[in-house]
Amino acid sequence: MSPAVLKRVANIRDPKSWASKMRRQRLRLFEDLLSGLPRPVRVIDIGGSRLFWEATGFDRRGIHITLVNLDEGTFEEEGFSAVVGDARHLDFSANAFDVAFSNSVIEHVGGAIDRQMMAADVLRVAPRYFVQTPNRGFPLEPHFLFPMFQFLPFSLQWRLAFHLHLGWEEMPTPKRAMEAVKSIHLLTKADLVALFPGARIYEEKVLGLTKSFVAYGGW
Repeated sequence: MSPAVLKRVANIRDPKSWASKMRRQRLRLFEDLLSGLPRPVRVIDIGGSRLFWEATGFDRRGIHITLVNLDEGTFEEEGFSAVVGDARHLDFSANAFDVAFSNSVIEHVGGAIDRQMMAADVLRVAPRYFVQTPNRGFPLEPHFLFPMFQFLPFSLQWRLAFHLHLGWEEMPTPKRAMEAVKSIHLLTKADLVALFPGARIYEEKVLGLTKSFVAYGGW
């Protein structure tokens, strides 16, 4: 499959793409879990965006979503709030929300200690959680769209990213390619279980292979 075709099927901005369809399916599970909670429901989305929720067709009636990002700014409107914050140091009290949600973020926060800090804050700010992350063992690396990219040596990874213009970001310099590669640490199922002991794990499948995991608990 050519890089152009891979980008089309993996483009989450295209509502007809394979990736968008899988995302909507994942959100159906979340909707089912939320359906048993009394309204209003307070959700903190760590690292998410308003576009994500609007594009999936998620039913937000009776649900207020607080978006937390490092550099997305702040706003307040019906159904949404946005604040600047760090996933490893959430500036909220214990159980300030009913549910903590995060989609494809924990693999970006840094090394093992950073991931532990994020997981601890997820568990602290809400009694329920729903955390998704790509599977390190899936053959196609989801950020650079290159087979087995995650298992290659770093020196080869950044060179491929730079010279072949892999993935979704512009790679104008070798330094930027290095930074992009260093910013991603894909997790295994065992990694996720260790971060969220006692979680139920939903495995998202493609052709019988696990593309991503969702750890959820407290329901």
